[in-house]
Amino acid sequence: MIDGLLKSKIDPIWEAMSTPLVRAGLTPNQVTFAGLVLILVASGAYLLHGLALIYGFSLAFAFAFDALDGAVARRTGLSSRAGGYFDAMVDRYQELIVLAAIALVNDQWPLALACFSGSVITSYAKARTALEIEVSNDDWPDFFERLERVIYLCAMLIGAGVLGGWVITLGLTGFAVLSHLTALQRMRRATALLRAADDQARR
Repeated sequence: MIDGLLKSKIDPIWEAMSTPLVRAGLTPNQVTFAGLVLILVASGAYLLHGLALIYGFSLAFAFAFDALDGAVARRTGLSSRAGGYFDAMVDRYQELIVLAAIALVNDQWPLALACFSGSVITSYAKARTALEIEVSNDDWPDFFERLERVIYLCAMLIGAGVLGGWVITLGLTGFAVLSHLTALQRMRRATALLRAADDQARR
């Protein structure tokens, strides 16, 4: 929702931050892969030190770096469907890695599964619709999209580092509820679009 509503204001910020990467000659896919590596390193470190505060801040940096791939693609003219697909797949793995790390350290596997399933179904709801009809990638301003989920996870971990481990349990519960509500929100929109397309086809 944030990305969709504020895209025109956010994109210039990402593009300005991507300047060092563009000057270094990195491709968008290289930035995407580097972001995945940063998530892996931060998550592996969390398994060792178990400090939610450090993990929250390190994830904030890693996710911010990962978000620069789109800006690099726009500035270098290297945008591609294959690159967009690669980025989307890496995004899913990043969420899986982060939620698995949180589950391992805090023994919260059922909640982590509920969170990840909500994220995946939210993504699938739009992808499956696109197999039936042509849809815009920008006209899905749903409440708990990836950017919101990323901000939420980082804030949850930082809050847990300050207030205690109970924030993890409460935070994951909220994440699971919000992600599945967003999946249902997308299903409702997709159903309306598909019914409209069916009606149009009958005329």
